[in-house]
Amino acid sequence: MRKTIMTLCAAFMGCVSCPVTAVAQDNQLKNDRYMEEKLELTQEWDKVFPQSDKVNHMKVTFHNRYGVTLAADLYVPKDAHGKLPAIAVSGPFGAVKEQASGLYAQTLAERGFLTMAFDPSFTGESGGTPRYVASPDINTEDFSAAVDYLSTRPDADPERIGILGICGWGGMAVNAAAVDTRIKATVAATMYDMSRVTANGYFDSADSADARYELRRQLNAQRTADYANGSYALAGGVVDPLPEDAPQFVKDYHAYYKTERGYHKRSLNSNGGWNKTSSLSFLNIPLLSYAGEIRSAVMLVHGEKAHSRYFSEDTYKKLKGDNKQLLIVPGANHTDLYDNMEKIPFDRIESFYREYLK
Repeated sequence: MRKTIMTLCAAFMGCVSCPVTAVAQDNQLKNDRYMEEKLELTQEWDKVFPQSDKVNHMKVTFHNRYGVTLAADLYVPKDAHGKLPAIAVSGPFGAVKEQASGLYAQTLAERGFLTMAFDPSFTGESGGTPRYVASPDINTEDFSAAVDYLSTRPDADPERIGILGICGWGGMAVNAAAVDTRIKATVAATMYDMSRVTANGYFDSADSADARYELRRQLNAQRTADYANGSYALAGGVVDPLPEDAPQFVKDYHAYYKTERGYHKRSLNSNGGWNKTSSLSFLNIPLLSYAGEIRSAVMLVHGEKAHSRYFSEDTYKKLKGDNKQLLIVPGANHTDLYDNMEKIPFDRIESFYREYLK
């Protein structure tokens, strides 16, 4: 009886079980690839970090299973031969691939990995409408879609694929590792759990049913206003100018996103920010429910002085197995791990990937 029920469930959920269905689905996938949205991609180097002469760089696109076409920068070590271990990188939350994720990708490519930094759905040069919206489901899927793409490249080894998420995409990366068994190694750098901080506030200071109800009420009122106006109001990026009483971590964000150090014209945090209603789904869908079931390797990297350090420490408590690591970087704050080459522990990150992508 149990086997019969499972068979019926598999059929109902669209699992492929017959050759005819498999061929039809394969043809549909090929058609979907040809139907990718044609994106207008900037060809000149417009990153906030200098271009390396040790890697080859190119723009590529791929699509997720929701039909959104994503834009990415691919970095390949010069004089590379054969199938390489590959790593997909994204984040921080509200950033673009021309910022921290591109720096991580290029640096890891210099160390021998095939890497790709991508803009999440609805942001940067990637497709999808409405613009500037985030989703715990779709953005987790973005990582798996990157794995789809890397798995089919002739110069990437599909058995040696890892991912790396920064800030809010650190939480997405851990969530992707929980669902995608093709991911062999995951690094989350200076991670946020976006569902937790949305629902509970910073440091869980607003963890109450009344506080969440009031936030829901405000956001749903905004939905009505947006629909009536025919447009989506933006929440605003990093506050500018800084108020005198701004917390230190807000000052740190400003020092990255609003100065020459990290400003980019396509970055949400550098400019108008996310849609005000973008956080609604994070109120209702916890990201890391199954983190304790991840069997592949995970490394959490956080700064000793980071206001967000508790996200990595609490996530690490959920992880199981001797292939899990928590690395606290002495003296580093949250944004130091965006671009401070003296603080980002690339040697340790490389060693981790070398061990688990072999």
